[in-house]
Amino acid sequence: MKIAVIGAGGVGGYYGGLLARTGHEVHFVARGAHLEAIRASGLEVKSTFGDFIIKPAHATDNPADCGQADLILFCTKTYGTDEAARQILPILSSTTTILSLQNGIEASDRIGRIVGFEHILAAHLVVCGH
Repeated sequence: MKIAVIGAGGVGGYYGGLLARTGHEVHFVARGAHLEAIRASGLEVKSTFGDFIIKPAHATDNPADCGQADLILFCTKTYGTDEAARQILPILSSTTTILSLQNGIEASDRIGRIVGFEHILAAHLVVCGH
């Protein structure tokens, strides 16, 4: 499965990293120093469930570089939702699913208004440690 992670921070990096570890083709979209660190050293995940590194990791700051995705993990901060939704339009196919893993009760609706609600799968996510 080809997966694009839009917002490869704590949530996107963790879940995208787990998917990459199981053999899926995962492309991480990040910015600035975080992007450069992934490009240079791979995606490093530290977790109470075990640390790991995805190296090499596909990393870019432009979602269009990912190519069409089967699944998009949408993990941006809520204030970046509309802009990021517009940026993923080139990587959608008629069968792409977008899983919104964001704070904010309206986030998935905002994405759906831009890309089409037929692509949206909203989720409630709780991340906690031991």
